[in-house]
Amino acid sequence: MRKVFCIMLLLWSVAWAKEISAIRYEGLSSISNVLADEIIGIKVGDNLDVAKVDKAVVALYSQGYFEDIYADFSDGVLTFYVKQKPKVASVEVKGYGSEQEKETLYSQIGIKKGDSYDETKLNRAKNVIRTVLEYQGYYGTVVEADMAKVGDDAYAITFNVNQGENIIIKNAQYDGREKLKVKELEELSANRAKQFMGWLWGRNDGKLRLADLEYDGARIQDAYMRKGFLDASVSQAFLDANFGDYSANLYYKIKEGERYKVSGIKIILHVPVIEEEELRKILKVKEGVYFNIEEVRADVESIRQKIADLGYAFARVSPDLDKDQEKAEVKVLYLIQVGQKVRINDVLISGNSRTADRIIRRELLLAPGDMYKLSDLRESENALKRLGYFGKVKIDERRVSESAMDLLVNVEEARTGELMFGLGYGSYDKLMVNASIRERNLFGTGQSGQIYADWSYRRQLVNVTLSNPRVLDSKYSASFSVFHSLYWNWDYREQTTGGSITAGRLLTNTLRASLGYTLSTTRVLDFYNADTEWLYRQYLTIDRPVKSAITPGLYFDNTDDYYFPKNGAIISAYMEYAGLGGDEQYTKFYGKMALYYHFKSLLGIDLIARYKTQAGAIIENGYVPITSKFYMGGISSVRGYQVSSLTPRDPSGAIRIGGNYMMTHSGELSYGILEKAQMRIALFTDYGMIGVDNLRDTVRASWGFAVEWVSPMGPIVLVFPRPINPQPNDRTSTFEFTMGTRF
Repeated sequence: MRKVFCIMLLLWSVAWAKEISAIRYEGLSSISNVLADEIIGIKVGDNLDVAKVDKAVVALYSQGYFEDIYADFSDGVLTFYVKQKPKVASVEVKGYGSEQEKETLYSQIGIKKGDSYDETKLNRAKNVIRTVLEYQGYYGTVVEADMAKVGDDAYAITFNVNQGENIIIKNAQYDGREKLKVKELEELSANRAKQFMGWLWGRNDGKLRLADLEYDGARIQDAYMRKGFLDASVSQAFLDANFGDYSANLYYKIKEGERYKVSGIKIILHVPVIEEEELRKILKVKEGVYFNIEEVRADVESIRQKIADLGYAFARVSPDLDKDQEKAEVKVLYLIQVGQKVRINDVLISGNSRTADRIIRRELLLAPGDMYKLSDLRESENALKRLGYFGKVKIDERRVSESAMDLLVNVEEARTGELMFGLGYGSYDKLMVNASIRERNLFGTGQSGQIYADWSYRRQLVNVTLSNPRVLDSKYSASFSVFHSLYWNWDYREQTTGGSITAGRLLTNTLRASLGYTLSTTRVLDFYNADTEWLYRQYLTIDRPVKSAITPGLYFDNTDDYYFPKNGAIISAYMEYAGLGGDEQYTKFYGKMALYYHFKSLLGIDLIARYKTQAGAIIENGYVPITSKFYMGGISSVRGYQVSSLTPRDPSGAIRIGGNYMMTHSGELSYGILEKAQMRIALFTDYGMIGVDNLRDTVRASWGFAVEWVSPMGPIVLVFPRPINPQPNDRTSTFEFTMGTRF
């Protein structure tokens, strides 16, 4: 029990003792003396007042830091004696979820390290844990709190959780259902009956999700609205639970009504800021087909974006339905209020503790004074995400007046310094390791630097690169690179040394043009097999050829994320012309494309489709060493085959000579298995072709699966490839690993 003792020793007989000459505190540590003086409201020089002292004791106690308080007055000194409540030294939850789930729970239970111990808070924390588990479908949970004393005035609190049992829905009954299949009905529902082998992925496990139960009736009604049943009504769920065996039956009462077709579409635009025909072109709702509420919702968003792109940021689109019950037809009306054109008043940036504001502002397509445009706002958000500097990016709108708004740009800094490495294993190269130290945002300036090293039994490479994507915050870019490599190309050792310099310009927010110059020399030495050296010398007629080449190129990227995009495209192409002096003389064309599409809006699941293709061709203008030709195989082309191991051979079949033509295709389906941990699993297939005179000399394919994880150290991809019909001399691999790369 709480006790508050207020002991007043008042010397009424001595007149001089009634004035307070000093105020002291004994045992006070939770708050300062200055703050305590403000709380009690008594000052030195005041006459002693019993009522005021009593109020002061109550005021101090109400701060929640103290177990007991009493006051003493002697020789003009008013002393408050306080006994501190014990402190919470630590809080730990055992027997509950993952570490990430625990972090969320810690923020909910209301007790944290450094708090004063309070038994009421402790009991409330137990109830919170039980409630959270009930919402997750666990019933009969037991939570015990162990208190371990730390020192004289602190406790280490451990909540031991014994999770209860899941209630399993054995049967779900939809009384009145006739025109829709149960599968269609339950498409949006969180609570459904358990299916046979429900523990399998894609099957329903039947676990009760209490938090969603009150919304499932509306979800079922929405499923009817998507099929055109505008008069359908669905009751609230009735749950009959048996806590003996933790099973339950679920009941709904349904009135379906008639299925409506769209008889007409009407757009009511109060102010004619755009031609009605322009809006009709983007509508998903069509006359003569069954009504679908999802199409109406999509139309509302499309119309709003179309008008918002004209500057009307506060435009409102209100859909309405004019039903003819006798004919089972409905007219869809879109009522549009455009308001006034809106300009950007200010752009406020927060969350960037390291990156300079100007680095963020130069990626934004909207600045103070600009006319509002919704598509520019969304593209600005994506542009910031593509930088790879931030873990989260969100641009909110704040209305200032009818014709002005502020943009609130909130970012969360991510790790831009990377220790990147890759790992692979094959029958030829054995263990292969590559690593780099890279900083994509040097000192918050947006510039990047990289030292890359690749080391294996047969490969050593060092590359140092410095680049600035926006020189002086302009649209121009520049980069400089020097490199040295020593590589066992299966039959010989290839040594290359050189450097390059590249300048570029941003043509649009997503398209960049560049022009580079490379000067390098390559030497072939230390043939692995002396019997094949003379064959290779027929193709390597110059010992140390010098390459002097210019490389114009284009690069397009409108994706929505740096490492694992969900939507968008990355397209690049370049032409390398070697022959500005030097020994090598050829023209090389190369292009690469990666497409991404997220099926979340269509299927309601976190499934990403990816398609990647690359192609190249070489036109010989003179000397083209085999070291400059195309080779195939490895994680960037056809997985399951060693790097550069797939290539045409000479007429004898003894040596690899590289290809003049090359093309590869890769397709992936990536499914999110742990959203909070940002972990995905992907199924892929690769197909590649390479040849000297055509693409059919060497054709290979593979398939496999990959595990993707955005770890605290950076994205990690574990690849488990399987070659399809490999040939006897192929160099295959069954495991590849990368960190910090893009698909």
